[in-house]
Amino acid sequence: MDEDWEEHEYSVAAQLKKKTRLLIVDDAAEIREALADYLERQEFDVCAAGDAASARTILNREPIDLIILDVLMPGEDGLSLCRDLRTRTSIPIIILSARTDEIDRIIGLEMGCDDYVSKPFVPRELLARINAVLRRTGLQVTNLPAPNTRYVFGTWTLRIDQRILIDGNGITVPMGDAEFRLLQAFVMRPHQVLSRNQLLEMADARDADPFDRSIDNRIVRLRKKIEDDPASPNIIKTVRSGGYVLAIDVRQVAG
Repeated sequence: MDEDWEEHEYSVAAQLKKKTRLLIVDDAAEIREALADYLERQEFDVCAAGDAASARTILNREPIDLIILDVLMPGEDGLSLCRDLRTRTSIPIIILSARTDEIDRIIGLEMGCDDYVSKPFVPRELLARINAVLRRTGLQVTNLPAPNTRYVFGTWTLRIDQRILIDGNGITVPMGDAEFRLLQAFVMRPHQVLSRNQLLEMADARDADPFDRSIDNRIVRLRKKIEDDPASPNIIKTVRSGGYVLAIDVRQVAG
């Protein structure tokens, strides 16, 4: 990072009422501190961790919108952490690495990262890449809830630990894995309009075509399970030219 840290660089986060929250994971304290200071001046909310274990603690404690992840760290490396996070969450990840080999970049992308930046890097370029990833993912991401979290909406309860849906009478309603992931994306973002492309990302259906009917078909199946009248839904509503929205309050309960 051999260029001056610019104070007034344009940032997507500056356009939001709520600051976008970034997590920097790097074992080099000087890089963490300098990068955190720079990004905070670009109107981001920033927290930092020096290793994978500390990063997981932060992710389990608070919502994170994007992770900046170093590869070479003592203990568990960044690629291992990236691979693990990709099995549990759709938070965008930008990998930082001192390795410049093309194979390392390919491995990082195959692990599920959204972008790959080589060290030393220019802060302004990293900022541009952060903004690009946030625009691409729609600024609608969040971290994985604690395993024992329950989401209560209306008469329904979605249990994250058991991956089940329970109705008001305490009866478990069967759900496929795809339906569960889609409903989890909705209950974690109530009253937010989600496009089909965003829902594909959040439901980890990254290989699907956003213009096909896969999300619409899943919505139809979900409505049949949770709506009193699937033909006139009150829980998952269609937004014309926008996507879908969970139009009901959600209460998050631990334990």
